[in-house]
Amino acid sequence: MKQPKLRELKEAIKAILKGPYTIKFPYQPAKVSPNFRGKIIFNKEKCVGCGACAEVCPSKAREIIDEKERKIRKVIHYEEKCVYCGQCVRYCITGEGIKHTPEFDLASFKKDNYKNKIEKELVLCASCGDSIAPKDQIIWIAKKVGNLISANPTLFLIYYKELGLVYEPNVEIKEFPYRASHMQILCPACRRKAYLEEVWGY
Repeated sequence: MKQPKLRELKEAIKAILKGPYTIKFPYQPAKVSPNFRGKIIFNKEKCVGCGACAEVCPSKAREIIDEKERKIRKVIHYEEKCVYCGQCVRYCITGEGIKHTPEFDLASFKKDNYKNKIEKELVLCASCGDSIAPKDQIIWIAKKVGNLISANPTLFLIYYKELGLVYEPNVEIKEFPYRASHMQILCPACRRKAYLEEVWGY
């Protein structure tokens, strides 16, 4: 009879004293590495709805839907398409809007459980009605640029309105552009049109 090796004997004694090497999953949660890229979740407080995560997603597991009628932007994550590469976490502009969790058991009986979304208030152009950006994103940018906020009326109007310091004037403009248009929330195209009309008469 072949005698056991010292290493095997050591492992057997260790298993007797400390228990088996196998884990007790699913009865007890399995321990994962701190760098494990598990289920991805939104941080509703930190996400600004910018859509950067959808731009960098290689598997197209993210979608941006602007509902102008409701003034809502939806950022949707389709987990069944996700490859958990971590690009969305890496390129999040706030650094905290989206993150990985240690959760890896994603099995579900319902298809809807593989889709999670977040909704953000959408700011629309006062002239053409086109989408500008989510309000949270504009406020985040305003805080980033600091004193330079005064260079862009859209930025300081939205930011100061949030603080309750100003209100957006209700200007009835028969023909756009006009000088009063400057102090409204406008998309870049309409603001450029207003500036060129005043300066060059285009």
